[in-house]
Amino acid sequence: MPRFLVLMILAMALGAPVRAETGQEIYTNQCARCHGKNGEGSKKYSKALVGEKSVAQLADVIQKTMPENDPGSLSKDDAAKVAQFCYDSFYSPAAQDKNNPVRVELARLTIAQYKNALADIIGQFRGNTTKWEPKRGLKAEYYKDRSHRTRVLERLDETVKFDFGTVPPKGGELDAKTKEFDKEFSIRWSGSILAPTTGEYTFTIRSDQSVRLWVNDPRKPVADGYVRSGNDKDYTAKLFLLGGRVYPIRVDFSKALQGVKDKEPKPVPAMVELLWVPPHGVLETIPARNLSPQFSTETYVDNTKFPPDDRSYGWERGTTVSKAWDQATTEGALDAAGYVSTRIEELAKTNETDPKRNEKLRAFFLQFAKLAFRKPITDDVEKMYIGKVLESKLDLRATAKRAALLILKSPRFLYREAVGEANQYDVAARLAFALWDSTPSQELLTLAANGGLKTAEQIRAQATKMLEDTRAKAKLRGFLHHWLKTDFAHDATKDTKKFPGFDASIVADLRTSLDLFLDDVVWSEKSDFRQLLLDDELFLNGRLAAHYKYEMPADAPFQKVAFERDRRTGVLTHPFLLATFAYTSETSPIHRGVFLARGIIGTGLKPPNEAFTPLAPDLHPTLSTRERVELQTKGPNCQTCHNVINPLGFTLENFDAIGRYRDKDNNKPVNAVGSYQTRTGETQKFNGPKELAKFLADSPEVHQAFAEQMFHHLVQQSIRAYGTN
Repeated sequence: MPRFLVLMILAMALGAPVRAETGQEIYTNQCARCHGKNGEGSKKYSKALVGEKSVAQLADVIQKTMPENDPGSLSKDDAAKVAQFCYDSFYSPAAQDKNNPVRVELARLTIAQYKNALADIIGQFRGNTTKWEPKRGLKAEYYKDRSHRTRVLERLDETVKFDFGTVPPKGGELDAKTKEFDKEFSIRWSGSILAPTTGEYTFTIRSDQSVRLWVNDPRKPVADGYVRSGNDKDYTAKLFLLGGRVYPIRVDFSKALQGVKDKEPKPVPAMVELLWVPPHGVLETIPARNLSPQFSTETYVDNTKFPPDDRSYGWERGTTVSKAWDQATTEGALDAAGYVSTRIEELAKTNETDPKRNEKLRAFFLQFAKLAFRKPITDDVEKMYIGKVLESKLDLRATAKRAALLILKSPRFLYREAVGEANQYDVAARLAFALWDSTPSQELLTLAANGGLKTAEQIRAQATKMLEDTRAKAKLRGFLHHWLKTDFAHDATKDTKKFPGFDASIVADLRTSLDLFLDDVVWSEKSDFRQLLLDDELFLNGRLAAHYKYEMPADAPFQKVAFERDRRTGVLTHPFLLATFAYTSETSPIHRGVFLARGIIGTGLKPPNEAFTPLAPDLHPTLSTRERVELQTKGPNCQTCHNVINPLGFTLENFDAIGRYRDKDNNKPVNAVGSYQTRTGETQKFNGPKELAKFLADSPEVHQAFAEQMFHHLVQQSIRAYGTN
């Protein structure tokens, strides 16, 4: 019998007045033995009692699941008292801040920041572009000889995918030029390619004729099939590229008859195609949306392998320094310094006959250090990093390598701005790291020098301008994948017997579909966070349309369509997301519910005390997935979290493990009714995803969770370190 009942009966028997226990007394008598005097945990329950539930939500959990030996025995009033005591004393973020204040931590550059910084410091001397012109495709130059000498026509080709057969090029304006081509001709495609995300790209140039491919390096082709041997048609190269950047690309194609001695040689067919395998993708023709005829210059890309950044707080942090990290920065600095030394005259815009050569070299390294250190260089710093090296008797390349190496191994480069009162150079750096994952440009540093980053209005205007940069677009897309928990490659493999045709190509198309949806919502004129949850259109191509039963030509490119508008709503019902949070053959209301609770609503959930295996369908052949989950998680220990998880996940049960709509599960009508208790204690009920999405789009909890997650992703510090207002 609970202690408070014993005390009450005893008091009544003695005729004494009954004094209600306080929340602290109830906690001390019934909770502290498991959770610690101050919620710090114990041997039995090592997890501290901290979280983000409101008092009302916490009271509901306590009443249903506590104490362990007699769950449900506490009255509603007593549960509320305990909840209020815990919330005020140690549970809530405010209590945590009071007991253990969070501070802005000194941080080093993360992997992304390090690699992007090197690319931009060197790129400043080349005029690297991070703008993306509106035209799509590549500049195509058609020649009537095999050696790219006599040009017949220049036009824009959206993609490089041509099967000429045995006749000259034709189509569009080429038809009027057909007579100018003989049995030999050549084509050059050139322009830029946008890498959507950071990672390894496999480029393939496929042809039965002579071809060469250049990507990022104009000096040397990455794939060379200019002299063909045997029956080879595919020439491949793997490159690590930084996402959100524009790289130069060029393809040379030549159809020739060299070596053919017949006076009247037989017609020879010709074809050419430019393909890639992007990160998380499959082999495909490089789409027009990633190509532009604009000119761009080579970008330095660091390939050093770094130990992973810490993500234990839910976002990447540069707060751990190890021998492995220090060694990686040394290797990266050596590689970058070597790159600079071999191109020093190009970067410094000088040569051995230039009378101002030494002056230009000193100016180059002063600017190099200013960009790396993110502020003007004092005389002492110049002497330490530049003066002594330039005054040595080393040759030019050795001098350049040593100076670059000293700068790139300096703590002034490797560590972020110290906390405290920020000057305008610090503001410039914080803007650049937040929006570009990189160091500030010379334009930003000039603004800082001239007082252009002093007021909130000036900073806001500059941030708005910076968002148009391809680096900012890539970083924001990266955040959205983090928000949706799709930022890592998930195993979306499905049971081929139950879902025939659901292969790697479908998964890659689904991810592209999600990317296009996110970009369309975020960068539209009516950009609104709520539309991520409410928009009722989807991007499909021919392959996805066939798989999800939508009428579209088999070879149709991606386009926005009104697909099952009465059933689907925004990202919550995007097939890629639904397939990601599902098992190989069955749905997973638990995975989907955890995603909704943690990711979208921002509810703190503790991990289960022990791993569990879901109940197999064949063990309960008459139950639906919902019924099996309810059966497995009905215990009071489970309900601590599953009273939140399950009702949210159940709202998506109309969609199977690959995101197709269904009315029945195991021959039973799908029950998609769910609920959620808000932080104010009200219980909201929904039937299906549309009602859920409408609630989420209007929920202050969801708005706050989204803003906090974005802050953490961009700033990489705890939002609590900047105050509670």
